[in-house]
This record gives sequence, structure tokens and C-alpha cells, in this order.
Amino acid sequence: MSEKRSISKSLMWVLMGLLIFGLGGFGITNLGGAVQSVGSVDGKDIEIDAYYRAVQDQLSALQAQTGQRITFTQAQAFGLDRQILGTLVAERALDAEAERLGLSMGDENLRREVLSIPAFQSLDGSFDREAYRFALQNSGMNETEFENSLREDAARGLLQSAIVGGVEMPRTYANALLAYLGEQRSFTMAILGEAQLETEIGTADEATLKTFYDENIEAFMRPATRDITYVALVPSMLIDSVEIDDATLKAEYDARDAEFNQPERRLVERLVFGTSEEAANALADVTAGETSFEDLVEARGLTLADVDLGDLSADELSDASVPVFAAETGEVVGPIQTDLGPALFRVNAVLEAQNVSFEEALPQLRDALALDRARRVIDAQINDIDDLLAGGASLEDVAAETDMELGTINFHAGSDEDIAGYAGFRQVAQTVTEEDFPQIEQLEDGGIYALRLDGTTDAAPAPFDAIKDEVQAAWQQDALNVALSAQANAIVAEMNAGTDIIALGLPVFTEQQLTRGGFVPDAPEALLDTVFEMTEGEVRTLNVDGRSFVIELDAIAPADMENPENATLANLVAQQSAQALAQDIFQAYSNHIRAAADIEIDQHALAAVHAQLQ
Repeated sequence: MSEKRSISKSLMWVLMGLLIFGLGGFGITNLGGAVQSVGSVDGKDIEIDAYYRAVQDQLSALQAQTGQRITFTQAQAFGLDRQILGTLVAERALDAEAERLGLSMGDENLRREVLSIPAFQSLDGSFDREAYRFALQNSGMNETEFENSLREDAARGLLQSAIVGGVEMPRTYANALLAYLGEQRSFTMAILGEAQLETEIGTADEATLKTFYDENIEAFMRPATRDITYVALVPSMLIDSVEIDDATLKAEYDARDAEFNQPERRLVERLVFGTSEEAANALADVTAGETSFEDLVEARGLTLADVDLGDLSADELSDASVPVFAAETGEVVGPIQTDLGPALFRVNAVLEAQNVSFEEALPQLRDALALDRARRVIDAQINDIDDLLAGGASLEDVAAETDMELGTINFHAGSDEDIAGYAGFRQVAQTVTEEDFPQIEQLEDGGIYALRLDGTTDAAPAPFDAIKDEVQAAWQQDALNVALSAQANAIVAEMNAGTDIIALGLPVFTEQQLTRGGFVPDAPEALLDTVFEMTEGEVRTLNVDGRSFVIELDAIAPADMENPENATLANLVAQQSAQALAQDIFQAYSNHIRAAADIEIDQHALAAVHAQLQ
């Protein structure tokens, strides 16, 4: 027994020693150990802390954009870590190039830059050295590191300005683009739908449908799926079992009294004047019809948004309540003395008082409280269910022992039914592997779930017998399109022989002077593309969405280059194209610098940072 204990103790110390040695070289506990960088570019280190902060910032930005927590593992699957590392490598390559060129910020300019940063200033606007030290300490930098980063940022900016400064796109480019965008077309079109069809579309027998199915098999493919088993528990599953006593419901009603019981209100606007005489004269002009309230607002250099007070109760209007509440919708009243001076008020709408009794609000109150309590019930179960899964319980076991419900789904990118309607579930379902162990994840509404990938199913055509109705509908649509196309082609032949489009007895529409960016109501996007491919006097058909369009191009007009709107557009196009050209030039230069740089990446350091982020 003593020998066994001795061997076990020795083995333990060996393992502990290996563990300490392994972790000691990477500095992963606080990103401040022996290794301080994840790589270098021409001798310029890419600091571990800079990489860590960049990843954290991007994760926070993604969470703000999506409204959901994005884990580092999920972001890494999308290549976020490689993208951030690539950006830092490019920046350090430019820093090295700026240093080679002798670009730098002088001490005096550096001093002014530091003194101008608001975070380092006291309440009176003077530089606060203690605030400077404290801010840098919180960010994990010292003064030398921070000031060097300012110098490098400034040098990088100088380098970029030198590369792209003065880049201009020739004016002829903007003019040519404007001539293309501003060209106008006038055309007449007749529309044929099923109601205008001269031949009736019947139904197909099974042999015809089977042939159609075989010839169009791609249209009846079912997507590849990830076959998933899951357990889920969402608040709506528990809402019927949650009991809320009357006292709690009444307390909630009282707390939300302002929501359920609102006094009569008015939507009003207020225009303040310098004197009562000015306000009275303005009101007289409005009453006489010589001006309008909008004109008065505009004459003061304001907009209606500037004078809009929103919806107010009598109490909120104070001294103005009596005349405002006596006014009709659209009426202007005043002058009324306010804290800002004499004013005219316009009433835009009357909002009746709202009184919802406790009994009327009861269903809404009960649902809200029950959902909230259901979420707390679910939260209380998370640890127990996690323990079950960690102990080796299957999803089937979890469903049997808890309130969670078992389900399966053949998941694909277009799935949105039931559990797949949750964005969080979809994200995990797209990345889970068969080796992953199920674990509890949270849903947007406070629910929880865990899933398991059972396997995948390749894309395959749906069995004919299972989708016969779908095939029948597709066949009828195809037959309709063919018949409409044939009839439209016959009409084109008539028109080419001299028949006027108006004489065809069809619904006819005329559009005048439309540009490529124009809009035709209830028409497919391809309509204008087709129109701008035609020559003047040409007749053409367009078959789309179960309709056929017979189009006759009446006239082509060039862009009016003298039009002030077009001149403004030309200036905007010139500016945007110059900016795009400058960006392309700088990107090409940056890529060249990076390609020529000596880049070294420490994969062990990267792995250590990634371990901290997970």
C-alpha cells in the first residue's frame, strides 16, 4: 500500500511540473507572460494584448449588430480570427514601411495630440496627468507604448495621404456614367395574363405529369439536411401551468396604470414669437388665409419637426390647455403666454381618453406575468439539466426526466419552422458536429435547448407520389407560360405587320421618359432591363411570373446634362468614383508592402490567446 501511494504522489508531481512548464511559456493567465506578441512584421511586433482587444471588440460589435451573444468558437468558424490577424499584419507592414521612409510625428505634435484627448482632461479642460496614467493603466498600456502607437498611427496616416492624395477620376467618366444613367425611354405595353388567354389550360394525366417531373427533376429537389435531435423548453410551454394570484395581478395593473389609463390628449405644434403683437398678427394672417402655419414655421428657418410637441394632456399643456382642448383638428389658436414667450399652437389630432379596466387588462397581465415567471422557472432548471447532460444522460433521458420536450428536425439553410425559427438555434445547428456533446443553450425568449447531430442527408428529388399536387401545379404554370408566350409572339407579328397596339383589345399602359432607375408599378424588374435593350420602334415580348408583356418602344431621349439635378449627380459620381479609385490604389499598395514583408506568426501564442477567449 505504501509503495502504491509513493508512485501516485510521484506521478502527480511529474504531471504538475509538466503543466506548469507548459503554461509558463505562454503567459496565458493575463496575456502578460513571457510571450508578448503573436508575431512580427519586419521586426514590428503584433502585441498579444492588441490582438486580444481587437478580437473582443469585433465580438462586441457582432453582438450589438445581431442582438445575440456570439462565442469566439462561432466567430472562429466564420474566419474572424484570420481576418483580424490579417488586418493587424497589414497595419504593421505599413508601420515598418513608414519607418523605412522616415515618416514620424514630432515631439511637439505628439504633445498637442495627447493634450487634446478628452479622456485625459480635468473638468476645466486642462491636462490631468493622473487621468492619463489611470486610463493607460486600465487599457493595459504604459506611456511609452501609447505614445509610440500615436506616432505610428500618424505616420501611417501620412503614408496613406501621400499615396492617395490628389487622386481624381477624369470628369469624362462621370459624364459618361451620367449619360448612361440619365437616358430616358418612353414605351407602351400590353399585358397578357390568364384572363386574356385564348386557349384553356386543362389538367394533365399521370403519365404526362411523370414525364414533366422527370424532365424538370431539378425543380423538385429537396435540399441536403442536417438531421438533428433536440430537446427544448420555452416559456410558452409552461404558461398554462403557471398560476398567478389576483393580488399579484392587481399590483401589476396598478404599476402599469399609466399604460392602461391615459387622459384625453392632443397632438400639437407650438411656434414661439418675440412679442404678443407679432404672434397676434401671424394668427390674423392665418385666419384670413393669407398664409399658413407651415409658412410661418418655414419663415422662421424651422421645420415642423422643430415645433412638434407630440401628444400632450391638459395637465402637460398648463395655461394653454383650455384653448388647445377647445380647438378643432387643424385649428391654430393663440397667442398664449408660455415659458419661452407668446406662442401659437396648432392642433393636429384629438386622442380620446383611454381607460382599460382591470378585468379588460387581465388576459394581457396574466400572459406577461406568466411568461416572466415561466422564464424564471426555466432558469432554475438550467443547472440541473446541465448536470444530467454532463453525467452522460442522452437527450431522450433528459426529455423523460424534465419538462423539456424531445423533437427532431431535418435542418437546412431555409428551415424556419418551430425551433428553427430561433436565430440562436439556427447558428448552432449550422456548425454542430457529430462529435459535439449536447449542452444547454439559451434562446432569445428565455427558453433553453440542447441538440445532437445524428447525421446528414444528401440533396435528392422528392418522391413523385409524395408531391403529385406540386408537380401538377408546376405543369399548369409551365403550360400557361407557353400558351401566353405563343399568344404574345402572335401579337408581335400582327404589330410588325401594321396593327396598332391600341387596337388589340388588351389592357395597355404607357410610360413616359423613364430612366434605368425608374419604377413601373406591378411590373417585374426585368421590364426596364428589356426596354433599355430595345431600339426605337422595336416590339418585343417579356414572359415572367405567369404574364406576358408586349412592349413597343416609342422614343429614346438622351440625358439632359444641363439639368441642375443631373449636374449635382455628376459631381457626386465624380467624388465617389475618386474615393473608390483612391481606396483601390491604397489597397494595392498595402498588398504590395505586405507581400514583400518578412512575416512571422507564433502559432503557440495564438493558440494561448484563443484558449483565453473560449
